[in-house]
Amino acid sequence: MFSLKGRSALVTGAGNGIGAAVAKAFATAGAAVLVTDVDKDAAARVAEEIVRSGGRAESTVVDVRDAEQAAQAAEQAAGLTGGVLNIVVNNAGAIAPAMFPKMTAEAFQLVLGVHVGGTFTVSQAALPYLPEDGTGRIINVTSAAGLVGTIGQVNYGAAKAGIVGLTKSLARELAKKQITVNALAPLAATSMTENIRSNEKLAAKTLARIPLGRWAHPDEIAASFVFFASDAASYITGQVLPVDGGTVI
Repeated sequence: MFSLKGRSALVTGAGNGIGAAVAKAFATAGAAVLVTDVDKDAAARVAEEIVRSGGRAESTVVDVRDAEQAAQAAEQAAGLTGGVLNIVVNNAGAIAPAMFPKMTAEAFQLVLGVHVGGTFTVSQAALPYLPEDGTGRIINVTSAAGLVGTIGQVNYGAAKAGIVGLTKSLARELAKKQITVNALAPLAATSMTENIRSNEKLAAKTLARIPLGRWAHPDEIAASFVFFASDAASYITGQVLPVDGGTVI
């Protein structure tokens, strides 16, 4: 039920953290994976780890805001399995924290451009390769910041809320093609949360809001992506699943 054997996947922002864990988990489940990141070396390292472990993977550089790069990546990923791309994970992200009075327009546009713009660009590039046999999946990454808000990251909260709306609207549109579109809202110990975890005061406040009282390891998050990508989630679309230790209840 959770096998991805014979399927292909494109994962953005997969050079480290949750993206890397997801790429490895997909490969373990049997998928051929295209590992993409703006960091060429990081993407290559993850792909090499997958291959050394007996999986199938390739890597390439993708700035998710670049339509040409996204199109090339979608074609490459589809080529892993004869021209069909089954799974797209829009995980690439960026942060530029600042309290609202000091936030620049450039910081605001950067974060929205990577998160919302990137999700749009990569999903649109992948669409011609997504099958209409019930195995087509688009899995987006949002956050508790987009569901309940956050302090000091208005740009990030707005971007993640935008991904929720994009996910639900695209799910309605692609349902007629039997392509599902869902989102996960994870919370894990990654480079994206390093600025919080390295600040004693912020870290304590954040942990106080997590009922399970700890940060997840990226590997704990990856299994939820495998679920959404698999046949086990074939009748689920337009949903947002928080994987955050109970932060959003």
